[in-house]
Amino acid sequence: MKFISNNNAIYRFRKRSFSYYFVFIAYLHLNMIARLNYMYNFFLSFVVLTNFLLIQSVRAETWVLPPPDIDIFGQIRTTQASRTETLLDIARQYDIGQIEILLANPAVDRWLPEDGATVILPSRYIIPQGERKGLLLNLPEMRIYYFPEPKKGEKPIIITHPVGIGRMDWVTPLGISKIVEKKKDPSWIPPKSLQMDRIANGEPPYPSIVPPGPTNPLGRHAMRLSIGSGSYLIHGTIKPFGVGMRVSAGCVRMYPEDIEALFDKVPIGTQVQIVNQPIKLGWLLGSLFIELHPPLEEDQEKYSNYRSIVVAAVNDFLARDSSKRNISEDFEIDPEALQQAIHDKSGMPTLISRSRSQNQLHTQNDKSRLN
Repeated sequence: MKFISNNNAIYRFRKRSFSYYFVFIAYLHLNMIARLNYMYNFFLSFVVLTNFLLIQSVRAETWVLPPPDIDIFGQIRTTQASRTETLLDIARQYDIGQIEILLANPAVDRWLPEDGATVILPSRYIIPQGERKGLLLNLPEMRIYYFPEPKKGEKPIIITHPVGIGRMDWVTPLGISKIVEKKKDPSWIPPKSLQMDRIANGEPPYPSIVPPGPTNPLGRHAMRLSIGSGSYLIHGTIKPFGVGMRVSAGCVRMYPEDIEALFDKVPIGTQVQIVNQPIKLGWLLGSLFIELHPPLEEDQEKYSNYRSIVVAAVNDFLARDSSKRNISEDFEIDPEALQQAIHDKSGMPTLISRSRSQNQLHTQNDKSRLN
């Protein structure tokens, strides 16, 4: 049998084959584009989700509780402002109170920060003097610290949140109490003193009972303290911009998301310490730090000679037995750093110590530059 070559048939076959080839290549190209587009969209979704989770995790951040001879935890960070947000928006996003973020950023406009302006996030703290147990609230700082009981095999942690406290006429009381009741979606019975104050200011009184809901000043969570015959609460708020300020009638206000997170963690019977410490001092690896906050308004006269009181507080702190093991032979206070801290009252821990030998070396270097 002979095979007869047909050039026209071969040409038509090759032409059809090339057409199929280009169709196939085009299909692969479009398929690849579709896959790349899918991967790109997936990547964008992943980035957006990751950024969202990172932002959310800022609020859920907890820290390992340092050992008894270390008093500082946390980290100072920065972020950039945008023209669409106020300084108070940034404060809430990073779980910082209003006064805190203003003290840390005196040159940034509260309502109209410049687009791209660097904003300091004051998220480093000296633990107030007190028992590291339960809840510890420092009024001038307007911040609460929680020391949960560690589970077996777990390291102890510390959690902190900003709070709003009582105005000068309705001070939040000092002392040690405990949580005696917890309630979700509480009703609110306005105290008589608050009703009288509204009437005196020409405002209509509150209803005798405010039911749970969007107009309830307590928010959705409340924890009752044993102090003051149970008339003081730690609760949420429907006015979150008041967190970090003196705005309440004596109760302790928290961001709604903070009280919600804390509500299930804090059991009934938890100890609550309320202290008044505008001057905080603490150790970190043999170095002394100071954290200064403006005193409460009712204490202004007491702190009229603020510098002398701060110096006395530093000397008293150094004289404690607990401080002596941190003081090395060449330890000394840096007077310029201390003076700057007193001037700034930034609410952030500031290093105020140095080694004597290091200072002498700096002095010699300065003299050699002058010569």
